[in-house]
Parts: sequence; structure tokens; C-alpha cells
Amino acid sequence: MKSREQFIKDLAPKKFTKAEKIWVGLLVFMVIAGFIAYVDQVRSGLQVTNLNDYALWGIYISNFVFFIATSFVGAATVAILRLTGNTWRTPLVRIAEIISLAAIIMAGITIIIDLGRPDRALYTIIYARFQSPITWDVIIIPSYLIAIFFLLYFPLLPDLAILKKYYSKSKPGLSKLYGKLSLNWKGTKAQKLIQQKSIRIIAVLVLPLGLILQTIDAWLFSSTYRIGWNSTNFGPYFTSGAFVAGVGTLVVTIYVIRKVKGLEDYITDFHFDKMGKFLALACLVYLYFNINEYLMPAYASTVNEQIHLETLFTGHYSTLFWFVTIGGLIVPVIILMFKKGRSPVVMFWVAMLVVLASWWKRYIIVTPTLLHPYLPIQGVPESWRDYFPSLHEWIITGSNLATALLILTLLVRYLPVVGIQRSIDESGIEDNDKKSKS
Repeated sequence: MKSREQFIKDLAPKKFTKAEKIWVGLLVFMVIAGFIAYVDQVRSGLQVTNLNDYALWGIYISNFVFFIATSFVGAATVAILRLTGNTWRTPLVRIAEIISLAAIIMAGITIIIDLGRPDRALYTIIYARFQSPITWDVIIIPSYLIAIFFLLYFPLLPDLAILKKYYSKSKPGLSKLYGKLSLNWKGTKAQKLIQQKSIRIIAVLVLPLGLILQTIDAWLFSSTYRIGWNSTNFGPYFTSGAFVAGVGTLVVTIYVIRKVKGLEDYITDFHFDKMGKFLALACLVYLYFNINEYLMPAYASTVNEQIHLETLFTGHYSTLFWFVTIGGLIVPVIILMFKKGRSPVVMFWVAMLVVLASWWKRYIIVTPTLLHPYLPIQGVPESWRDYFPSLHEWIITGSNLATALLILTLLVRYLPVVGIQRSIDESGIEDNDKKSKS
């Protein structure tokens, strides 16, 4: 059995290696490149993008929906695992919380980028109309962000106190920072009781907040009455799709952190087996909603709906459509049905495929519908009949993803990704010490 000191040594944050410094440098470069492209977009206007009167939403909104989905599932997974008290959750929940926080921050930033001029974000507050789902989004995103922050912060308090003591001699400055963040945590009975109640309240709040946020985003689409979006199925359709994207992202992140930080003793094959079953279930549920979403319009469609479906099934977007359906849902389910398919390495590549397909799924939800308006496109530039992101859009989108990864990387660097105190408590070390003293 490991000693208390060994647990702390294993799980305490460590310095960046040379490879990790290169990784951070690459992310910073991408963030700077995106910032320069965004400044040029603000100065020149949205003419530097390929957005137009028909393709009002493009890659930015696709990215926004992806971030919202990723954040929701990370938080929902944490909340469910905390409320049910599953002990196997310990190595996973904090990573999921960090992912959720990084994703929801970037979702808010991405929607401002899509507005063209950042000052227009104020209009959504000054001229808010509660009949509009956009106003609901403006309210729910900050509320959700605050809840996610506290869901991450409250369980950290004991670990921050441990790190304060651990770094007191080697890194006094860092020790002082951990001490302030720990809010004078002493581990008393009263403090533990308040902490447990607070975590439980936040976990209970996060579930409806996340569900409301995901549903509101679906309503932003379905309330427009456009072909391809005019569906009462969009709320559960978006929510089930969010679970696929979120669980896939969680598996990829857990695998990378496990490999880089050498946490094989804490994040085991057992955890990947559990997550593999969860991902397979999520893919099956989303596949069911996809069948519902496309089968009924295909069976009893209007002329415009038929054109839209032909574009997806056999037309311009058919390659992407079948890639996200077969590669992102059917193939992962087949692989994950087998135990060997739920091993860490195989799970990583399956999850990478799922995440890639999930991102492109958002793209084909947004773009084809906008290019099939009720009135035929006529008397406009030929380029307006199609949409593909410009270089500015790709650079800014890449920068958004890099910023999310940078936030995640820095949090993983300075926070213990596996709960130290929780791991110690579950090992029974303190109980054994008390028995030996008695």
C-alpha cells in the first residue's frame, strides 16, 4: 500500500517537460495568430469571412455548439458521479470539470467573435427581449459558467491545503498562492460538512442548468422554422449529440493526461472500460435520434425538404454526412462492443474519430440548411450559393480550439488532476494510522 507521502508525490503538479513547453509554445502561437486575424476581421468587417446573407452562421456557430456540447457533458458526468457516490469516479471527475470550464469559457468568446463587432454583445443585454432564445442564452451561459467554476473549486480546497504544505520549502511563492486559494482549509468536521453540502447543491444545480443550456441552443435553430431545423426533436437531438461529443473529448483528454503524467496506477484499464461502455451507449442513443431526425422528413417530405435531404444523402455534403454517421457513430459502437475495443489505446483512437466526426456534425447541421431557404437563391453573387470557411475563419477557429487547450493545459499543470485527499481517504491510510497510534 502507498504511503500518504507517495500519494502526494505522485499526484502533485509537476514542472513542464521540454515537450510540454513546446506544446504550450505552439498553442500560444496559434492564439496570437487568431488574435491578429480577429483584429483584422473587426477592422475590415465580416467581408473577410465567407459568411453572407444566406450563410449567416458558419464555422463560428459550429464551434460554439461543439463547445457547449463538450462543456455540458463534462459537467453532467461529474454531477451524476458525485451525486451517486461512485468511488471509481475519483480519477476522472476533476479532468471532466477542467474540460467543462475551458469549453464554456470558449463558447462565450466564440459567440462574441461571430457577432462581427464585439460591442454588439452589449445590445443583447440593453435591448434584451425575453421572447428570444438568444436572451435566454445570454442569461444561462454566465450562470452555467459560475456553477462549473464552483463545481471545480469546492472539491479542490483540501488538495490546495496539501499543496501549500508540500511546496512550503521548495517553492514558497507557489505555496503562498495555494494557501490563499485553499481559504484556510484545516479539514475540520465543520468545514467538511459545509464543503460536502456545497458540492451536492452545485451538482444538483448543474444538471438542470446544463440541460436548459443545451436545449436553448437547440431552440435557437428550431425556432427559425427553416428546412432541416423545423423539428420538435431538436432538444433531445442536440442533448444526445452532446453526450457523444463530450464523452469522446473526455476519453481523449484522460488518455493524454494519463500518458504524459504517468498516472497508470490511478487511471486504469477499468476506467477506460467504463467510459467505453458509456460512449457506446451515447452513440447508440444519438444514432436513434438521427434516424428519427431524417427518416420522417424522408418519408413524408415537402419538395424543399427532399432537396435538403438529397444534398445530405447523395449531394454536395454527402461525404461529410456519411463520415459523421458511419465513422462517428456506427463504427465506434461496433468496436466498443468488444472488450479489446475498450482498451486505453483503442479507446483513444475511437474517441479521436468520434470527436472529429462530432465537430463536423455541427458543421453540417448549420450550413446546408442555411443554403436551402424557402425562397430560391437568385440575383446574388454565385459565391453566395455555397459556403466554405475563409482563411480568417479557419485561423480564428483554430485559435479558439488552441485557447481551450491552453486553458486546459495550464489548469492541469497547476492543479492536481486526481484528487489527492480523496485518493488518500479511499486508500484507508488515515484510518490505519489512527489504529496504530491507538
